Amino acid sequence: MAIAAKREEFRKYLERCGVIDALTKILVSLYEETEKPADPVDFIRRNLGGIVTDTSDIDSVKKELEESKATIAELKSKLAKYEQQGEAIAD
Repeated sequence: MAIAAKREEFRKYLERCGVIDALTKILVSLYEETEKPADPVDFIRRNLGGIVTDTSDIDSVKKELEESKATIAELKSKLAKYEQQGEAIAD
């Protein structure tokens, strides 16, 4: 397969999968920035990957996770007590 044909096939693949549109949108948003970032590659990484810069959602999910872990530990402790009581009654 000729190099030009391979390039065209790859370009069509990127277009079909939405890569070209995503890159175009990011580059346009970089172009429209009033204050250009010192590290444009970092800007692209943050915006391409959809990385959340607002960590409030992440913090609330972490808090919920910790609360859930505490609840699970408490329930496991209660279950162990009930299992011990059940064994004592069965004896």
